[in-house]
Amino acid sequence: MDTALALHRFHFAFTVMFHYLFVQLTLGLGFLIFVLKTLALVKRDEHYNDCARFWARIFAVNFALGVVTGIPMEFQFGTNWSRFSRDAGGVIGQTLGMEGLYTFFLESAFLGFLLYGEKMLGRIGHWGSAVAVWIGSWLSAYLIVATDAWMQHPTGYRIAADGQILLTSWWSLIFNEWAAWQFVHTILGGVVTGSFAMAGIGAFYIFLKKSEASARVFLRVGVITGLIAAILVAFPTGDHQGKLVARYQGVTLAAMEGHFVTQPASPLAIIGQPDVNKGRLDNPATVPGALSFMIYGNWTKEVRGLGDFPRDTWPDNIPLLYYAFHIMVGLGTLFILLMGLSAIQLWRGKLAQTKILLWALVLFMPLPYIANTAGWMTAEMGRQPWIIFGLMRTAAGASPHVSSGNALFTLLGFMGLYTLLFLLGLFLIWRILGEGPERHAEAAA
Repeated sequence: MDTALALHRFHFAFTVMFHYLFVQLTLGLGFLIFVLKTLALVKRDEHYNDCARFWARIFAVNFALGVVTGIPMEFQFGTNWSRFSRDAGGVIGQTLGMEGLYTFFLESAFLGFLLYGEKMLGRIGHWGSAVAVWIGSWLSAYLIVATDAWMQHPTGYRIAADGQILLTSWWSLIFNEWAAWQFVHTILGGVVTGSFAMAGIGAFYIFLKKSEASARVFLRVGVITGLIAAILVAFPTGDHQGKLVARYQGVTLAAMEGHFVTQPASPLAIIGQPDVNKGRLDNPATVPGALSFMIYGNWTKEVRGLGDFPRDTWPDNIPLLYYAFHIMVGLGTLFILLMGLSAIQLWRGKLAQTKILLWALVLFMPLPYIANTAGWMTAEMGRQPWIIFGLMRTAAGASPHVSSGNALFTLLGFMGLYTLLFLLGLFLIWRILGEGPERHAEAAA
């Protein structure tokens, strides 16, 4: 891989991964704020409204930083990936344009009502603004995911005489089979992030003996929602996503599982270190036949190994892909375990007194960010060496006239600027946490 192409890839990876730090929390909090507003409306308990106002302000900080870091990604299609934009712009421009023109403005307009329009809208109207923010954020995510899903599994297109990819079916683009499962899996990952943030902050307040009534609400809503979301991330959404990879990207499945040799009763690797040159896993711990069962529902069926695929179609960083996938799965398992134990103690009425679980909820807050990032790394590195799977190679999509020096210059600039934005976001959120829910209740009174 030449230096310029490597920098283009790393530049976009850095930009999108940093951007997604904020997006995943807004995806989760949008739904959780709706839950809190619904509880306030149904129970006629103003305390839930106080909690919703508190999290709406944290949502607003994340939303603002997500907008600021998301816009440059759109420009990078033109600056760093001009040949991809030229040839595929007629397809991806459909979903990206709709996301910017419709769902983004729906979300941002009603976020203003959610933050500042409570007295004007009344109880029902303000609840409606929370619904619109939640739906807007998820619709926005769907259109972005549909774009990526088309790159993973292109449908509804034809190739023009000049090489451009033209859309022949808008419905195939929007309702791509890959998009549906990838969207639900992605959304639930965001809900897990939001739930761990809410439960972790609740546990933090319990330790500080501050805002304890609100802290118990955060624990209750965060743990219950987090447990449900963590289970659904694994099954059925993760399971179906894996089956799609097996059906359409067999080489990707083999690489992320560290499965080098085609064999019946294919084993599932729990741990191990991939040695690509020797075509094997070192020090493996495997479950015989489990990979065959997970993919085909049959313990003895044969699963193709990497050795059955042409070498030039292999993902170009198999060890990193393998570890990213296993980190995602391992953390997801821990999330189910922690939220399950917390839910048991919550049901027994003892969670607020179980210090080991409260500490775990606080310490686990960063881990969903790692799991979501590892998940996206699995998806995007697994697609390589294609920018559009089976249709356009990544090297063919890069800008031919942007040198490695230019790419490195802008990358360093982005890194410096985004570091400042990250510190600003931490400062603003820490201030909101320091004020606590009561401060926002007083401001609304």
